[in-house]
Amino acid sequence: MKSILQHSLSLAALTGFAAFVPLAAQQRDTLGISEVNANPAVVENVRAAGKLNEMNRVLQAMDGQLIDRMNNTRKFQVVSRSDLPAILREQDLVESGLIEAGGDAAESFRVSGVRYLLVPVVDDFQDVVETAEFEAIGQRAQRRIVRFSMVARIYDSTTGRLLESANFQISNRDVAGQAGNIGRDGDLSDALLVAITRRMADKVALRVVDVTHPATVVAKTGRQVTINRGDGAGMEPGQVWEVFAVGEELVDPGTGMSLGREEVPVGDVRINRVNPLTSTAEILEDYGIERLHVLRRRE
Repeated sequence: MKSILQHSLSLAALTGFAAFVPLAAQQRDTLGISEVNANPAVVENVRAAGKLNEMNRVLQAMDGQLIDRMNNTRKFQVVSRSDLPAILREQDLVESGLIEAGGDAAESFRVSGVRYLLVPVVDDFQDVVETAEFEAIGQRAQRRIVRFSMVARIYDSTTGRLLESANFQISNRDVAGQAGNIGRDGDLSDALLVAITRRMADKVALRVVDVTHPATVVAKTGRQVTINRGDGAGMEPGQVWEVFAVGEELVDPGTGMSLGREEVPVGDVRINRVNPLTSTAEILEDYGIERLHVLRRRE
């Protein structure tokens, strides 16, 4: 935990940077994205397999894709640790007063100007070639499979509290039309690399939005509702979402930990239009849908 906090503290220097962004962007919560790294044990295993270059290409691509996908949700003003060198210009954080030297870890974690912090860590990477033998015709076929998994931790930087820790897996088998797209020299093609990393970044971005900005009914007129999510935030025409009334907070009697709030189903809606910042949906079933009720996607 301490190393993650230390790794992410330099985002505090973006306080001054916030003064130069448009007012509309400043009104959004600011999300800091830590640099994408792999666990040391994963790095050693990949190095031993001779695939370190391949993994580094994926890590570098993920860094840019996460920034892009999080920005496209239109829910955050996004800042990234990988962009800091150009912003800081050799600025000394301690001398600037943004970080107190020797302070308590919880206090130091309060990143000024950044509401949420995303820390993505790759915890598995495999690059293997599968061979199929066709004895009847005396031939064989090879297929390269690249897969990796990532743990994404979401913190409330004002308190240092971990809001969510989720594991995501992806492989080129999950990318339609790209599974066999390998370059002649055996390297991942650029198209496949982008497809894999973008799919992973999509998964992470949607989970972050679910945790920090749940889909919510912001208006209801007749048989139509307006939802506080638009293009880039997982909304697509034809999707069916279940609507829930939010009740009292639930507390685990054994640990005293909050389990979230009670959710009572009150209807179903189907998305019919997606705008940049909002979506509209037709009400299919209504057992008491009201403004501020939350929505969960029906798979």
